[in-house]
Amino acid sequence: MSCHGKSLTREGSSSAARVASGTPGAEPGGTGSTPSAEHKPSGTPGGGTPKGMRLHIGLFGRRNVGKSSLLNAITRQQTAIVSDTAGTTTDPVEKPMEMLPIGPVLFIDTAGIDDVGALGAQRIAKTRQVFDRTDIAIIVVAAGEWSNFEEALLDDFTRRQIPSVVVFNKADLGPAAPSLKQSLQTRQVRHVDVSAIQPEACRHRVRELLIECLPESFMQQEAIAGDLVNPGDVVMLVVPIDLEAPKGRLILPQVQTIRDLLDHDVCCMVVKERELREAINRLREPPALVITDSQAFLKVAADTPDTAKLTSFSILFARLKGDLNSFAKGARGIDNLRAGDRVLVAEACTHHQIGDDIGRVKIPRWLTQYVGGALHFDHIQGCDFPDDISPYRLVIHCGSCTFNRRNLLSRIEKCHAADIPITNYGMAIAKSLGIIERALGPFPGALDSYRNG
Repeated sequence: MSCHGKSLTREGSSSAARVASGTPGAEPGGTGSTPSAEHKPSGTPGGGTPKGMRLHIGLFGRRNVGKSSLLNAITRQQTAIVSDTAGTTTDPVEKPMEMLPIGPVLFIDTAGIDDVGALGAQRIAKTRQVFDRTDIAIIVVAAGEWSNFEEALLDDFTRRQIPSVVVFNKADLGPAAPSLKQSLQTRQVRHVDVSAIQPEACRHRVRELLIECLPESFMQQEAIAGDLVNPGDVVMLVVPIDLEAPKGRLILPQVQTIRDLLDHDVCCMVVKERELREAINRLREPPALVITDSQAFLKVAADTPDTAKLTSFSILFARLKGDLNSFAKGARGIDNLRAGDRVLVAEACTHHQIGDDIGRVKIPRWLTQYVGGALHFDHIQGCDFPDDISPYRLVIHCGSCTFNRRNLLSRIEKCHAADIPITNYGMAIAKSLGIIERALGPFPGALDSYRNG
């Protein structure tokens, strides 16, 4: 018997290496001062595997079924507030940890799906928002109780092809009905009886259940760029140091790309955009690949020999976190923009905007010049994404380095359902500057999708 759900795959990558960030300022992933077999640091500073590289496990159910108690039992900490009062959890509570042999995970405790009142409706909306980034769903049921709420949750996860399991909590108060267990078994939904007041047994049983339902794609972490070149090749990374660059460190996508290339035995050279031409001239032969910050695309394209492949960090992460072919096809939607059209710009992270911000200033400026008339741009950040995207003619998404893949794929699916083209920063910039075919050169399938889009 297996969990329902699908494995997430993408074009042009075969590496099974897991990528760590190694960057200061990454999301903390430690779980306490006394690591155990389930709580070992990840090997990066602070044990901080980036949140976007963690398996997202959501806990869902009605109020007062013991979701927070279950989370505390699993993490061996008072991560979430526990009370007999229904509705204690009001907003999603996140807890990163290392769960061996799975690896880095992120548990998300949510408000009850049966909450009531005006505030309750908002809490339910926040809970449903977590669906979009859930890799495995745990439906928590109290003492074998099963209602339309649990059935609706299971149906929704099945429709979304999210692997889901049922945890009958408070088993000390009574078991689940045999007929219910048989029904779940018939539908290939794994389930287990636990009691959060017996944390060791609870933790062991839930962990075994999660291992059985682990998405294959999580165990086979894809390459970022290492599969595009051969061992021993030279790859040039162009990293502008401007006002948006964090002080004293590189940004997460740059560090992850460097680590991925080193894992593939590739020689990395890191330069600023004004140093690229001189650096290439010092090599005995051109680099196999040049990866640039998308903002520097035009200058880098001019300084990179035609014999070298060229792409950007944003496009690499479009492939890692989303569906590169969909983004490439969506870039064709830029040709259909007309003055006055509305464009939605979506950023995964929240950051302080500077005067020449890429999403709020540069991309709007380049697209306005390309279209030849004023466009109306709306901007969203973080997990917020409008339910109704019909007013927009195009959605442009960032590289999503802080998102897990499920979250970005959920947004792509919403755009497809609404027949709204979606592309990403790197491709939108390359398209507006007239170099998108070269930027997609390392990815033949995506290039075909763009040409035939």
